[in-house]
Amino acid sequence: MTTADGYRFDPGFLADHLGDLAAGLVRTVEISAIGMAGALVVGALLGAVSALRVPVARQLVRVYVELFRNTPLLVQIFFLYFALPEIGLRLDAFTVGWLSLLLWGAAYNVENFRAGFEAVQGGYLEACRALGFSRLAAFVQVAFPLGWRIALPSVTNTQISVFKNSSFMIAISYPELTETAVNIVAVSFRVFEMFLAIGVIYLGLVWLMSLGTRAVERRFAIPGGN
Repeated sequence: MTTADGYRFDPGFLADHLGDLAAGLVRTVEISAIGMAGALVVGALLGAVSALRVPVARQLVRVYVELFRNTPLLVQIFFLYFALPEIGLRLDAFTVGWLSLLLWGAAYNVENFRAGFEAVQGGYLEACRALGFSRLAAFVQVAFPLGWRIALPSVTNTQISVFKNSSFMIAISYPELTETAVNIVAVSFRVFEMFLAIGVIYLGLVWLMSLGTRAVERRFAIPGGN
């Protein structure tokens, strides 16, 4: 296909670089998977600390959430990769990749889970206390199993954002999918083909993730709502 400007779309160019793109995609999946899993676990734990209003710990969690939600992810990545070595703590690009995604995603998941836990109707917890459950036992037995299901839609949105934000690692030259595409463009000047290809790859993966998360949401939806 040739445009009026004389640009000729070359599908064979994409075929020649499928291996490079696949390698970049593997690295994207690696840092995203670690970041998403960590963001889920840390978010749930710290969300529970916030919902239980644990003295001191709750305030520390608040500081963490405000710090990471109110500063750009790119600044956080630069701080981990370029600023920490100034004080003797050097992290490689792979570690900065998954760690920055984990810290960013967990900060949002803390609020997602806290809101879910606090949305559990007080009557359930009061019934547990009337049956002799401690405050912690009532939370573990009732608030947590119901609260995470309430929080699931917002948590899955955050998890998808964590995956898409993996492209920010181009800022530290970590060879994930976007960085790989930019490097290929730099030597081939085939901009249209390359960014069309990675756009389709990201779109396809996020679409599959959305389908999967909607299936999970339907599976664990609370009958009749909260």
